[in-house]
Amino acid sequence: MLVLLFFLTFLFRLQARQLIKEANVIKVIVDTVMELLQEHLDVNNRFFFLGYNSDKFSHVICFSLRYILISKPSIWTDELRTQFIEGFKVFLGLLKCMQGMEEVKRQFGQHIAVEPEWEAGFSLQIQLRHILAMFQDWCSSDDELLLLGFKECHKVLMECNNQPFHREATDYYMCKHILHVRPYKVSQQPVSIHLPISRLLAGLYVTLCRTGAIEHLDNSSFDLTQLAEHPLRCVVLAAQVSAEMWRRNGLSLVSQVYYYQDVKCRDEMYDKDILMLQIAASKMDANHFLMLILLRFELFDYFNGSCSSKDQDELIQWNRLTEEMLYLLIVIVGERYVPGVSQVTKEDVTMREVIHLLCIEPMAHSSLVKGLPENESHETGLEAVITKVATFKKPGVSGHGLYEVRKERLVEFNPFFYHYSRSQHSKAEESQKKRRTQESNDKALRPPVPPAFCPAFSSIVRLLCCDIIIHILRRVLQRAAEDRATHWTEAMIQRALHLIGQALIEEKIQLEDSTVEEVTFDFSLKARKHGKSVFLLLSKIKSVPSLEAQKDMVKWVLQMFEIVKCLREKSSPTASMSVEATKPEESAQDKEKAERKRKAEAAKLHRQKIMAQMSAMQKNFIESNKMLYDNMPESGTQGEPVIAAESCAMEHMELCVAVGPHRGSTPADREVLTCILCQEEQEVAAQAQAMVLTACVQRSTVLTQCRGKIPTRTGTSYPLFMPPELAVGTHTGSCGHVMHATCWQNKLETPSSAQSTIDIICRSNVNICVNVCSENAEIIGQHLTLPRWIQILSARVKGLKSVTQDNGKKTTVQCHRKRHFSMLKFSDSIVEMLVVCATTVHRVGLQTAPNELCPRVPLMAWNTCAFTIQAIENILQEEDKPLFGSLQNRQLAGLKAIVQFSATQRLKSSQTVIQRHFTDMLVLIPVLSRKNTPSLLEVDFFHLLVGLVLSIPSLYQEEAVDLQPSTVSSAYNHLHILHLVTMAHMLQILLTSPGTNAGGEETEETRAAAELLTTVSQHTGRYKCFLSTFLSARGIEPFLRCAALFFNCLTGVHPPEELFSAMEELCRYLALPSDLFQLFQEHRDPVTPLLQRWCGSPAVTKALNGKMQTVRYPRRRNRLIDLPEDYSALLNQACHFQCPKSTDDERKHPTLCLFCGAMLCSQSSCCLSQLDGEDVGACTAHAATCGAGVGMFLRIRECEIVLMASKTRGSTYPAPYLDDYGETDPHLVRGNPLHLCPERYRKLNQLWQQHCILEEIARSLEVVNVMFAFEWQML
Repeated sequence: MLVLLFFLTFLFRLQARQLIKEANVIKVIVDTVMELLQEHLDVNNRFFFLGYNSDKFSHVICFSLRYILISKPSIWTDELRTQFIEGFKVFLGLLKCMQGMEEVKRQFGQHIAVEPEWEAGFSLQIQLRHILAMFQDWCSSDDELLLLGFKECHKVLMECNNQPFHREATDYYMCKHILHVRPYKVSQQPVSIHLPISRLLAGLYVTLCRTGAIEHLDNSSFDLTQLAEHPLRCVVLAAQVSAEMWRRNGLSLVSQVYYYQDVKCRDEMYDKDILMLQIAASKMDANHFLMLILLRFELFDYFNGSCSSKDQDELIQWNRLTEEMLYLLIVIVGERYVPGVSQVTKEDVTMREVIHLLCIEPMAHSSLVKGLPENESHETGLEAVITKVATFKKPGVSGHGLYEVRKERLVEFNPFFYHYSRSQHSKAEESQKKRRTQESNDKALRPPVPPAFCPAFSSIVRLLCCDIIIHILRRVLQRAAEDRATHWTEAMIQRALHLIGQALIEEKIQLEDSTVEEVTFDFSLKARKHGKSVFLLLSKIKSVPSLEAQKDMVKWVLQMFEIVKCLREKSSPTASMSVEATKPEESAQDKEKAERKRKAEAAKLHRQKIMAQMSAMQKNFIESNKMLYDNMPESGTQGEPVIAAESCAMEHMELCVAVGPHRGSTPADREVLTCILCQEEQEVAAQAQAMVLTACVQRSTVLTQCRGKIPTRTGTSYPLFMPPELAVGTHTGSCGHVMHATCWQNKLETPSSAQSTIDIICRSNVNICVNVCSENAEIIGQHLTLPRWIQILSARVKGLKSVTQDNGKKTTVQCHRKRHFSMLKFSDSIVEMLVVCATTVHRVGLQTAPNELCPRVPLMAWNTCAFTIQAIENILQEEDKPLFGSLQNRQLAGLKAIVQFSATQRLKSSQTVIQRHFTDMLVLIPVLSRKNTPSLLEVDFFHLLVGLVLSIPSLYQEEAVDLQPSTVSSAYNHLHILHLVTMAHMLQILLTSPGTNAGGEETEETRAAAELLTTVSQHTGRYKCFLSTFLSARGIEPFLRCAALFFNCLTGVHPPEELFSAMEELCRYLALPSDLFQLFQEHRDPVTPLLQRWCGSPAVTKALNGKMQTVRYPRRRNRLIDLPEDYSALLNQACHFQCPKSTDDERKHPTLCLFCGAMLCSQSSCCLSQLDGEDVGACTAHAATCGAGVGMFLRIRECEIVLMASKTRGSTYPAPYLDDYGETDPHLVRGNPLHLCPERYRKLNQLWQQHCILEEIARSLEVVNVMFAFEWQML
């Protein structure tokens, strides 16, 4: 294979050279292009692309010429050289038509009427970019060819007549120097940004210097002032656009200047203009060159003192132009990383680019690639240098892997790097100053030590010590020293200080490398001359208040003056600078001492604060436990405090009980909340204005045990019992942010609007608001046994049934009256928001029309309360977090609000409806004969527990009196309901478990379990080896954890601190025995007939015979499907995917459901189906059955995640596959190998289980604004 590749490469090179030698293919290609573009030449024989699409010829130039020039010859023959030069001349003819095309002239008075077209010219420039570099590369391979090419290029340039001078040459005087040059003002005369021949000539000149062929070139025939004229005009144009002098010319010129300096074009435009100015600076007199710069920047008279103005706009323009002019001087002197200008390689150039990109901020690999220019092979050279200049930081759960610049490379940072945009310059400067501050260094951003110029360019450094530069620096610093605010800017001073630093570094290098007599560079001497010398002015501006940010830089410059002075005087720089060197050390020591002192004072204050808090807590404890202290003996042994402490601990544990007559007290703190919309505070009270929490209600299949088997919506289904499969639940999640109900209503058009909004703080999706209310109670009372409670409850239910049958419709009217009477303790706004919230839950959960009078409204409120708690417990268990203490305060507040909202439904709804719901749900006690009563195996007992606890107070309602159960009755109601439901659930677990031998030692727990199993075997008529007590405890633990969360939110009793998940503490908190089988022993008499009834159900018999599928406990915890580690496996799977409904070879979009693993054919007409009477795509239809409308899909060929919330709402999300640089690759553009990131996939799993998909979609839709909405229903 390698031999074949080598042979093809050799054949390809031979063929290209043969075409050049025999057919002069370069000339043929360029002549063809010129023939196509002939109609777009103006009267001056320059291109004018008006309404022309450059794509017609871009492929011809790009592919044909690149094909020919891709491999330069190593051996040149006379025939090949002659034919190449002929083709090069024709190519120069094409460039001649581009030289000076599309001139622009500054608009005065009014804005330009029509934006000129500019894209075609730049598209041509971009296509020619690599070809220009390849021509230079071919020329560099032969000295004779290089000299011929340079002369031909210069000859064509001299023939160009673009932007001519309209006036004769004039003498200009400054600092006893005379410049004889023709006047030209960029701001008044036409100027073009397209100068391909001038830039090609600059590239060829540097190539001559790099190869050494410059020695054979006769420089006397070149007018360097004329050669630098047009590139200088172009640079001045960019500076004036930056100074907003051309704002009336519209965005077209701004765009051209942007691309002129952008990475796509700068290597053959801006960089070559700088190179030509460096060539001119190396050959011209330094003072004359700077005078030319001042003339073209239109600052000559300003610095000569022959003009002044009070016009603020004009002063601002002068200041901005001065900044740009000083910046240009910094670039000309300091930018030496070009092979041929200094002794550097292409690798050094790339390293410097990467260093300066990373000095802005840590960057991803793709960002670095975008910031680097590409060669003709679309390579940046990044891979060869990145490890030398940066370290890689692996990505976290989100974001990209980032490269950070190595500390030892930071000395190469140049704050005025010429490839920085204005924003990048600001970011880099801020970043490096922040870094130096963190390292306890000064904020002076010193100029880096540059590489030495090659001999041909070594005279450029004379710019830094000539008379004109001293004059310019003195004028700039003098304005700052006089503090004439309108005549200088901080940026101007910053650039002047950088120039002075460059000059001092250059002088220091020369003094260190040569003797004082040999060094002709004398900037420091000239800077100290005259009364208002640069040195004295620097000392003055150090005290200018508005230059505080540059204070460190001024100090460094003054120190450099002293170093250079010592080197000139042959004294020891180390000894003379010892005083200066100790100053920063002393200041650093002072800073360290001050920091230690500050930390010590802060620690002291913190200790005092803690001690004060402990003292206050002790006083409060003594005040609240006076009786305990009064009864304590005055003297005692050392053991008595230990006993007292143990008794206090036991008492505390007894108080941490949430259910039953021994329920702990509830803290009755005054609660004051702040509205996030109006920022007003309000106390939570029954008669106060309603305060609500933002929330989002949605249907969910996160906990389902039967994926893809969502029951069909009939519209009349009665959601009284949640099946144990939890096929579809209604989840209500809240971010915990509080607002007034009126503020919420003002934000929406109507309170009951189905529209979703965004929380203004956390940007969460909001489609419901939950009331903030609370009820507290204290418990003390007598003992009420379970048999007596069942007897009382049965009598009460039978009595309600008889009264209902006797009174008929009259009872319904009275119940509605009692509803209004019972709600009198709440304000009207609270009642209204309770109705809105309940109606929304009912509408979303059942997918039906809003109807607040529907009897299913309270049921849906109880169901969403139960399902939300189950979902939270599932998340905490999945993430291995403690049951209490893991939720944030706002999340806990939201959960409590949902529980309290569900509890108020008995007050809002008709008491007859609530009583009927309670009696229908009481399947555990054979009180009433109800048809179609579900069996023990067909009910989710936590949903049943919530419904029974929240609806049982309705039994205490009388016809004309609003009665409420006493605290004692409520306590026993909760206790006995929990005991009954727990026993029923334990039996459910036993009946659905696989048969296993218990084994192990015989204990009270095992004996109780064995007795129960014997009883169950007798009632079921068969013997079964049920699961062990350990497995039974594991099965019931999720139920107990959910019950603990529910009663904690309902009663407000704090759990014990040691309650994390241990069964013993969990049972104690719920007033259950640690051995749950003891419940059947304690309540043997009342439970025995219940066991017989529960086990005698036909469904139980079918389940035991294996004729009915049941859910096993603990339920399976759902997760996203397993994905392969290598993305290529998915691509292979997608390649073999064949749509079963398609008969053609049309390109498909295989899409993987991450919930169930189904492969779907998305965005294809072959898989359209009907959903609610509308045509929808395969993914939308699948999401309706698999995720209750919510979906998470992986589009394999696009390598992106699609999140769906409904038929009309969705968004894209980064795929969990990363390349070696820690980045995703949407649409597989970069083509790097991708591997699964477990952390990111885990985050996707959390996004689904925490029901945050809707929030993520809402956030993305808020950020990404598209003009044409995507048709998500067709996905």
